[in-house]
Amino acid sequence: MSTLPHGALALSSLDEQVLLPGTKGLPLREPLRQGAIGVQGWNVLRGDTSFPVAVLKDAALRHNLDWMRRFCERHGVTLAPHGKTTMSPQLFGAQLANGAWGITLATAAQVQIAHRFGVRRVLLANQLVGRADIAAVLDLLHGDPDFECVVLADSPAGAERLARAVRETGLARPLPVLVELGLAGKRAGCRTPEAAMAVARQVAGARGLVLAGFEGYEGLLVTSDRAADVRAVNDFLAQLTALVRAADEETLFGTPEILLSAGGSAYFDLVARGFAGVHGLSRPVRAVLRSGCYLTSDHGTYLRHIAEIEEREGAQEQGLQPALEVWSMVQSRPEPTLAILTMGKRDASYDADLPVPLYTHRPDSGASSPSTLPPGCTIFKLNDQHAYLRLPEGDPLCDSMAVGDLVGCGISHPCTTFDKWQLLLAVDEAYTVRYALNTFF
Repeated sequence: MSTLPHGALALSSLDEQVLLPGTKGLPLREPLRQGAIGVQGWNVLRGDTSFPVAVLKDAALRHNLDWMRRFCERHGVTLAPHGKTTMSPQLFGAQLANGAWGITLATAAQVQIAHRFGVRRVLLANQLVGRADIAAVLDLLHGDPDFECVVLADSPAGAERLARAVRETGLARPLPVLVELGLAGKRAGCRTPEAAMAVARQVAGARGLVLAGFEGYEGLLVTSDRAADVRAVNDFLAQLTALVRAADEETLFGTPEILLSAGGSAYFDLVARGFAGVHGLSRPVRAVLRSGCYLTSDHGTYLRHIAEIEEREGAQEQGLQPALEVWSMVQSRPEPTLAILTMGKRDASYDADLPVPLYTHRPDSGASSPSTLPPGCTIFKLNDQHAYLRLPEGDPLCDSMAVGDLVGCGISHPCTTFDKWQLLLAVDEAYTVRYALNTFF
């Protein structure tokens, strides 16, 4: 059975767990050990699984892992992919095995899950403010001296909550903090460089805390005007690098290296270039990208962004490939141009474009590969567990598509598809199931 590299994480318990009938996407009628999935011989195109089913193409995953590793090496940056995209320990392991410096996460609960499976370094790219949540992270740090967690602050109140908790718990080592620079009218982050420097000074002077660097998220600058976006992103990155230089001049940093972090999945190439020139400071600077969606890409939002990245990079090789699909079955053909599918909002993302119909296949047709759907096929509406597929009027598909046919869809925004599945199936190029991947949302 083929699996992804595990990056030294403790994943054996996942293969040993017993899956019960009713596990979404699986055709189980009796319990099955998860590690035995790959020897069942299930094939999606034959209709062997339950539907809907979410699949990850193994070859595309491996290609994307290698592509991003080489990208980071070429630009001299470090990757701490955002784990909230997948919340899959197996995928964390594959990313770490392909050179990731650590895993970025968004909540204390996510940090606990990553630590449970053996992740040794976490960047918590969100304000940690709840008393119980701060205590949970500090407890991990207290009980495991080899575990590292860097947190954020964007206000004097937030920094003080962290410092007070560290003092009260008696943590033997200071808690490293990144100050977040934000954007007016957007989500968290200091609204001006002056405010960010004030928080940095407070962190540097607080007993129990240590200033590790600065952080921001340029993905909030994405609009329909790409040229304006590029200018705005570059300006934002320049503000971050200026903050690092200013804080270094004031000798505020207390860690062996300075962390400078940004980089979602839309403009990470600009971040890599924008951080490349930060040298000559009192200690080394580690530029940390946090892209998470690179791993699977998609057939919508990120496919478009990645095409633009490749154009800016002048890439001569094949870029990141969509790896995530949701397959469902035609359950009703109530009108010539309408097919109702067995998937809906509980199965596929719909927050950044509706699913993209890609392929159709008749399980008993004898064909070894699916047929590409013609232009004009669209998913125009989702209910909880139904998708409305519009067929082009006059196309032969209006007569030939039948109840029981399969339809494979790409998605737009992988984060909100992963969180709808506790188990995803990795398939080869023939859609034969090779192994399973768990999520923990």
